[in-house]
Amino acid sequence: MNNTASTETSKERLRLWLRALKATRAVESAVRENLRLEFATTLPRFDVMAALSQYQDGLKMSELSGVLKVSNGNVTGIVERLAEDGYVAREKVPGDRRASLVKMTDAGRAEFAAQAAAHEAWINRIFEGVPGEEAARIAESLDIVARQLEDKD
Repeated sequence: MNNTASTETSKERLRLWLRALKATRAVESAVRENLRLEFATTLPRFDVMAALSQYQDGLKMSELSGVLKVSNGNVTGIVERLAEDGYVAREKVPGDRRASLVKMTDAGRAEFAAQAAAHEAWINRIFEGVPGEEAARIAESLDIVARQLEDKD
């Protein structure tokens, strides 16, 4: 590839990154606002419930932090508030006095099901101008980038 083509490809990839970042910020802002208005909740609370919904037997706090890729301190306050609302329960881990297991309650599963259905509808509406096959192609391209970065770790 000649230098001009290489430079143009580089510029296109930079534009892609900037547009992806702009779109991501706009979508996240809309989701945050919808969660606040429709469910009086936050995106971090939604994320914790989404993670826990994948683990019926619950997760230790350290495992939950790992799944979410955030510190234990960030998760602790969110879990405490979700427990106060009756959406999660904390149980002691047998043989480990310091660890606690966090599980969704029936009320938490019902609440998350409602939030997840609304979330899917919001995302569908936000991306309605993108045909399904184009969405799949873009998703695959973004997966390639993510895998490249994960392989470097």
